[in-house]
Amino acid sequence: MKKFLLATAASALIAGSAGAEDIKLGISLGFTGPLESMAPGMQNGAELAIKEVSDSGLLLDGSTVSAVTGDSTCIDAAAATATVERLITAEGVRGIIGGMCSGETIASLENVARPNGVVMISPSATSPALSDMEDDGLFFRTSPSDARQGEVMAQIMQERGIQSAAITYTNNDYGKGLADSFQAAFEAAGGTVTTNAAHDDGKADYSAEVAALAAAGGDALVVVGYVDQGGSGVVRAALDTGAFETFVFPDGMVGSALEANFGTEINGSFGQNPAAEGEGRETFLSMAEEAGFDGTSAYSAEAYDAAALILLAMAKAGTHDPATYKDSIMDVANEPGEQILPGQLARALEIINEGGDVDYVGATNVELIGAGESAGTYREIQITDGAIEVVGYR
Repeated sequence: MKKFLLATAASALIAGSAGAEDIKLGISLGFTGPLESMAPGMQNGAELAIKEVSDSGLLLDGSTVSAVTGDSTCIDAAAATATVERLITAEGVRGIIGGMCSGETIASLENVARPNGVVMISPSATSPALSDMEDDGLFFRTSPSDARQGEVMAQIMQERGIQSAAITYTNNDYGKGLADSFQAAFEAAGGTVTTNAAHDDGKADYSAEVAALAAAGGDALVVVGYVDQGGSGVVRAALDTGAFETFVFPDGMVGSALEANFGTEINGSFGQNPAAEGEGRETFLSMAEEAGFDGTSAYSAEAYDAAALILLAMAKAGTHDPATYKDSIMDVANEPGEQILPGQLARALEIINEGGDVDYVGATNVELIGAGESAGTYREIQITDGAIEVVGYR
């Protein structure tokens, strides 16, 4: 009964109407929790696209767009569900940029967004489990699945001569999904995984976990964790005990907090996170700098693209009703059409309003495949002189 009432309320809120109005978009991110240092950059990215479209005056008869934020906490499924419920039923948002972490995204989609028929585009939820979920065509993501990240990480390690590794992963959907994906790819390439063990976030001491990892051994320690939580705790304990000298960092660990927490202590360690190269990314970085934030922060560009896709799909469909515009997201994301980069959203709206097609390239070389999956590009990083250095793209 509760879900029926929510769906009824949301239907009343999201019904399209003629004429200009203020369209609300929700931003559900972990402003507290294990990735809180990344959330502001993601919010800034999404709001940059929202402002660009709103200022153009070209969306749906001159409608404006405003952002409504909510804290998903990244790891508390109940809190994330309550946040998304508020955004949909109380605030009346027509789409959501989010969630941020995989587990809370799954919960929000299953419990609230899908029952209420509201589109979600996540900039950063990467669990392979999201690829196969029943979503009624409402869920998309601008970051690639960890099924691909596992393959990329294994390739980088092989090229760097790492033949054996221990894995520690945060004990949730994201952690286990990426750890298992990496292990399968690494072993298929001839590498050896000495142990694949979970760690819990929120602990003050990770010496017991590190002792077990050290006993298993390996040329490197793969830390599938959160930089503001247990992932950094494990690295600190490993450094303090001399258990490992080389660390491999996937996306949840690649943030400014990594430099702040460890600096030169982790020189020579390396990893990867989703990010594109080329004109779209460079334009986005310049726009971000002008707007007063760091566009290189993790998933900021993906958040810009998530917001842009929602708004361009609304224009293509001629309505802010997600039941209708969800079918236009793949259309605006892919060929055919004029390619659209950051800063060109007004041009995209002009083309759409004239009946033309756009191919949204955006800040991350957007290409959606399958059921709304990002094909994805990764940047390879290493720690040099205590700072994150980009050494290539894959």
